[in-house]
Amino acid sequence: MKYKRILLKLSGEALTGNKTTNIDPDVLEQYCEEIKVVKEQGVQLAIVIGGGNIFRGGQAEALGIDRVQGDYMGMLATVINAMALQSALERHGVFTRLMAGIKMEQVCEPFIRRRAIRHLEKGRIVIFGAGIGNPYFTTDSTASLRAIEIQADVVLKGTRVDGVYTKDPLKFPDAVRYQTLSFQEAYEKNLNIMDMTAFTLCQENKLPIIVFDMNKKGNLLKIAQGEEAGTLIR
Repeated sequence: MKYKRILLKLSGEALTGNKTTNIDPDVLEQYCEEIKVVKEQGVQLAIVIGGGNIFRGGQAEALGIDRVQGDYMGMLATVINAMALQSALERHGVFTRLMAGIKMEQVCEPFIRRRAIRHLEKGRIVIFGAGIGNPYFTTDSTASLRAIEIQADVVLKGTRVDGVYTKDPLKFPDAVRYQTLSFQEAYEKNLNIMDMTAFTLCQENKLPIIVFDMNKKGNLLKIAQGEEAGTLIR
């Protein structure tokens, strides 16, 4: 395996799949199968999942909700998704730990860096919920920060497209996919990969990012093995 410790970032919106429910059981099942295969190869895996399928902090203003309150609501949405993923993984016989940036002892452990690393070393998948516990930070920023804290080798951003393109490939058939990019090139081309805070954290700590299609079977394993299956930013 090329990568021994991975931080996988999943979007909450992807969990809806093609259904109208917040969480599509078929998508959840597929993600668990992909994650389990990689875990069985000895890779240490931590996961950050968004909450956009339930509530996004950015929706707050339109609803007349205070921005800070809205961000905390978004954090709680990520915990719901994290709990669903944890339950599904454990149904597949995978040991997990859910750690959150907000204290909620009945549901999960508080995030403690050394404990998180110890869980990974013991072969457990660690799921990080509730962001970093502070408003004004996205789950992309959470993924970058937690990856740095646990000394991950790479951040994998699972999306519904197979990498970073010159423009939106779902709208423009002539869009061209980048195989590799430098952080500087991504800045200069103004590519919407992660928010600026998340991106800068990775750049300053020399932590590579791979954007890939999580919905294509086998992609997660390919990347863990070092095969090309997305866009590498470094």
